[in-house]
Amino acid sequence: MTSLADGVRVPKTHPRLESYGMIDELNAFIGLLATSIEDTEILDLLSFIQVKLFTVGAYLTINPSKTVYQTENRLMDECIKKIENAIDLIDCALPKMKSFVLPRGSHSAALAHVCRVVCRRAERMIFRLSETEKIEPTLLIFINRLSDLLFVIARKECLSKKGEEIFLK
Repeated sequence: MTSLADGVRVPKTHPRLESYGMIDELNAFIGLLATSIEDTEILDLLSFIQVKLFTVGAYLTINPSKTVYQTENRLMDECIKKIENAIDLIDCALPKMKSFVLPRGSHSAALAHVCRVVCRRAERMIFRLSETEKIEPTLLIFINRLSDLLFVIARKECLSKKGEEIFLK
């Protein structure tokens, strides 16, 4: 057993612990990705994401049915809009997808793909948690859109580092 931030005791295997542990893992991988990014706009975006992931982690460390969550720590619609705008901006500058792309092409692209799959795993765990506990819809949308953002960052990095996108035939 272990305690959540609000003192509620749960088993170490509880989906809430798994969820915020995966968010912490994702945040660390995004930090690693940032060390190989040269584009200052992408770096600023990754910094924004890392701060918001701390908000997600904090949200997941309490049981909202037993503890009031402070409004100022919630993910707002503006966060989602910022991610969606970044996806659109990056994606419109990329060549159209021909088919599935292999997760490689450059070091930073491969790292972005690692972040994307860790994000997807965290998303699945948080959705599993939402089957038994209330999770704010904006959190679920944020995590879903974040994996899409990481995908377009991976493609952008591949092309900016003169890597070759390998499409499945």
